[in-house]
This record gives sequence, structure tokens and C-alpha cells, in this order.
Amino acid sequence: MAFYDAIAPIVYKDSIDMSLAWKQSRYDKGEGDDYINCPLSKDEYYQFISAVADAPKMEFKEFEKTPFFEGCMPIEEIVRRGPETLRFGPMKPVGLTNPHSDKEPYAIVQLRQDNVSGSLYNIVGFQTKMKHGAQKDVFRIIPGLENSEFARLGGLHRNTFINSPKILDPFLRLKSSPNIIFSGQITGVEGYVESAAIGYISGLVAAFDFNNNNLELPPEVSAHGSLLKHITLNANPHTFQPMNINFGLMPDINLDKKDTGKKIKHIKGRDKKRIQAIEALRSFNEWHKTIVLN
Repeated sequence: MAFYDAIAPIVYKDSIDMSLAWKQSRYDKGEGDDYINCPLSKDEYYQFISAVADAPKMEFKEFEKTPFFEGCMPIEEIVRRGPETLRFGPMKPVGLTNPHSDKEPYAIVQLRQDNVSGSLYNIVGFQTKMKHGAQKDVFRIIPGLENSEFARLGGLHRNTFINSPKILDPFLRLKSSPNIIFSGQITGVEGYVESAAIGYISGLVAAFDFNNNNLELPPEVSAHGSLLKHITLNANPHTFQPMNINFGLMPDINLDKKDTGKKIKHIKGRDKKRIQAIEALRSFNEWHKTIVLN
């Protein structure tokens, strides 16, 4: 349950330049468009490799040193094995066709959808222990990610967490033994505020269960509700990693307007976040009034 791990960064989809990138699964497997692909030329690939090698890293102290899992190697460790190694790993340029160019890419970076609404994309295989300031500069070298915004940067840390989307119900109760309720960081949230928020919800669950009352969970459009739903339902149990709260976990307000039949303006950036924040506060306050009354 505890190990040192590297995690990959997560990018807001709205910040990816789709005039350079495209959606396609390798060899068109699965749904055929499960990934966003960013192509690199030979010069761009070696510029990226050099930047990864030169970037400052978070290093282990002597007492912290532990082997890396081969299936979750930081990209800088892969680069140390040879400059071409990434091209035969997460950046292999095979099974994909770039609709924007006839030139065959030398390498390809893939991003995989990380939440149900499709607002967050994980850079596949890009676990890293580069320092946060360097990561933004290095990853923005990749064509299509020049203006990328990050919901989470890569990191290296000691993990103690359970696979919540697999073993917990929506109320943080262990599916196999519902009398056991998990709380805080061990559920797979990251950050003091997030841990306290999940602790508060688990306390409410315990109190309502004790009194044989039914608890209404916080609305998904709120920070509490979206984080809770992510760790118990929306996250992929096969790739589950600790998550901070971010706007990408909340339902995409643009999806609600698709079936109106009217031409609408796609809302993004600060305007989108402002609307999400207002609705999050309103809905949470309304929900909390009912909880206090009960």
C-alpha cells in the first residue's frame, strides 16, 4: 500500500492545439479515437530528449532510495537507457496516421482521456520526477502542447492509497464490508484541503448511517461532489492515481448545450471556470442547508 511512485501530468483538453494533434487509437483499436496524438519530427524529438535530460530532477535522499517499477518508469530514467528508447516505448510512431500532414512522424506523444466528460487528458507513459517549473517548459516543446495548461503536473512521492474506484461505493464504504468507511488521503485524493473535504463527507456518511438516515451526496457540479465522484466512480481503476481538485473534474458545461439545436458559443478558459465556480458555490450551499437541517 505504500511505495515511491512517479505520476504523469494531466492536461486540459481545451488547451491542446487540435490543428496539429488528432484523435486516433493505435491501429484503430477500441473506439478508434481513444487517444489524442501529437507528432514530432526527428529534430523536435531530439530537442525534447535533450530538454528532458537537462531538466532539474527531484532526487531521492539516501534513505529513500528504492527501485522503480518497470511498468511505471519516469521518462528521464528511460532516456538514460538511450536516446532512442522512448521511440520504442510510449513515443513509438506506429499504427497512426496524421490527417494534417503526409510527413511520417519520427515519434508520437499520446494523451488518454482521464475523466468521463473528456476535459482532462493524461500524457501516456510520461511519469516524471522533473521539477514542476521545468515540466511546463519541457512538455510545451511537444507540437500541439505549446500552449497547454496543466490540471496536474508530474511528481514523485510516497503513495499510500487504495484503489477507490474499484473497492469503494459512492459513499466511501468498502463494497465487501459496508460498515468500513474510508477517509482522507488514503482514498486517493491529493492535498490537505482535498483530504479534509473527503474526511468531512466520510464523517457525514458515518453519522447518517449510525442514525439510519439516507445521506444525499454533494452535487457533482461542486468541488466536494466532483472529487468524490471521481475517486469512487469516474476514475479508471486500472490507472488510478491520487488527484487534486480541479475544474476538469466537474461536468463540462458545454456538453449540456449540444442537444438544443441552436448555434451556441463554446465557453472555455476563465469564462468557463467563472461559471463553474458560481454554480459550484450555489449548489454546495443549497446542499449543505439540507444536511444541517437533517
